[in-house]
Amino acid sequence: MAATQPSVVSLGGGLILNKDVFSMSPGEALQLQNFEPDIEGGYKKILGTTKFNSNICPQVSASTERVVFTAIFNNVVLAGRGGSIHRASAGSGSWTSTITGLGTPTQNYEHRLFNFDGTDKIIIATGTSSPQILNSSFSTSVVSASGTANFKFVEIFKNHIFFSGDASNKQQISFMGPTETNSFTNGSGGGTIKVDTEIVGLKAFRDTLFIFGQDKIFKLTGSSSSDFAVQPVTRNIGCVDGRSIQELAGDVVFLAPDGLRTIAGTDRIDDIELGTVSKQIQKRINEITTHNINSVVIRNKSQYRLFFPTSDTQAEDSSRGLLSVIKANPNTGQLGFEYGDVKGLKVSSTDSEFISGTETIISGGYDGFVYKQESGNVFTQASTTVNISGIYRSPDMTMGDPGIRKSFQKVIWNIDPTGALSSSFLLEYDFSDDEVPQPEPYTLSQTGNIAQYGLAESVFGTAVYGSTGSNLIRQPVEGSGFTVAAKILDATSNSPVALKGFEMEFIAGGRR
Repeated sequence: MAATQPSVVSLGGGLILNKDVFSMSPGEALQLQNFEPDIEGGYKKILGTTKFNSNICPQVSASTERVVFTAIFNNVVLAGRGGSIHRASAGSGSWTSTITGLGTPTQNYEHRLFNFDGTDKIIIATGTSSPQILNSSFSTSVVSASGTANFKFVEIFKNHIFFSGDASNKQQISFMGPTETNSFTNGSGGGTIKVDTEIVGLKAFRDTLFIFGQDKIFKLTGSSSSDFAVQPVTRNIGCVDGRSIQELAGDVVFLAPDGLRTIAGTDRIDDIELGTVSKQIQKRINEITTHNINSVVIRNKSQYRLFFPTSDTQAEDSSRGLLSVIKANPNTGQLGFEYGDVKGLKVSSTDSEFISGTETIISGGYDGFVYKQESGNVFTQASTTVNISGIYRSPDMTMGDPGIRKSFQKVIWNIDPTGALSSSFLLEYDFSDDEVPQPEPYTLSQTGNIAQYGLAESVFGTAVYGSTGSNLIRQPVEGSGFTVAAKILDATSNSPVALKGFEMEFIAGGRR
């Protein structure tokens, strides 16, 4: 009698779309929707969204106005809609009108936090009006100095405020003098700089201000108008959209025409390395539209999220995005990017900051509400909630020999649930060939007698505090094939499940 053989798969590597079946690692994923590469190993279903404030941000002229600006400042959220900015705290309190008369939005607003004089402030560039400054008391001042334009982009560098993106000077950067908030004059230390490309974003990183153009990237160094100097980083690569630029784990990530790239400053003076980090998902990169790109960083997960809805009218359930996590390779120790798909979040603006010491990720909606990400177990919409559709599919595995048919007996899943578990589990044989018998889905279930602080409600006396349930779930299976793929479907509202790995037990048959 043939002996049963085990094959153990440890999950990791993220979504891979550029390899063939023979070169993929068994732990990588051909599908990874609404599952994130977990910094603690494996893949974990993402958390949901809740309304940051139960009231809709007031409309100005039309109920179809999307939220073009979200920012966390002084422990409240600022939201821009229809040419006005309002503020509100978490919960059910009303929105307070803060700034009006900004004109009809043509793009998302951009902002930066700064403190030149001991008072926290936020500066907002709208593209349709002069820059606006709010202090911690929410008093407003307008940058009205000579030379002020309707700037789209703003950045703080070396105690100077830099602007760009004026419609009449798309290649020009304007800056105010040190600690100035209303003077561009040479006498105060202000000035202008031009580059030979249309500017799409600014980002201060370490001791350098990076100037992102459509087809070129420059860097500005120095500390004042007397020694500011601009040098090219590359004349061959640009940035698709400045709203994709984020600082993550000591690097800067941005969307270039050929994919996501990073700007890494090396130990050598004046040396900048540009690296492509998304070749494994190039197919997905090619599907990104530029209707309204937004990005956000979740610091405690070393995660970058990129959202790219296709239009104002796209159905929310079909809206897509990408998430990327920086993780150390368990074999080499080198840091790398692992990816997953996001589906069902239609994001119109984003921000990530701290409210009372807690990292908070917010996003504006096309429906006028402001939402809190990483909250709850469902996606919240204007008047309903939607279960998060999570999908994981492994590569088509040959168990080391594609020429031998294997009869599968059992799959043992290493799963770390944080509550009740009820997921569908499928085996797909021989690339889901219609002529090969495919078994019906199995159900992976576990009762909800689990109690973990801050994660789920449990009944005293019926739940075990600190328990995570059984980490190994044994499922007898049937069927045979030359290749096999494992697939998990989870569209429940249960607490997120974390997939760590699995073992397949099979009996090798005859060679074809």
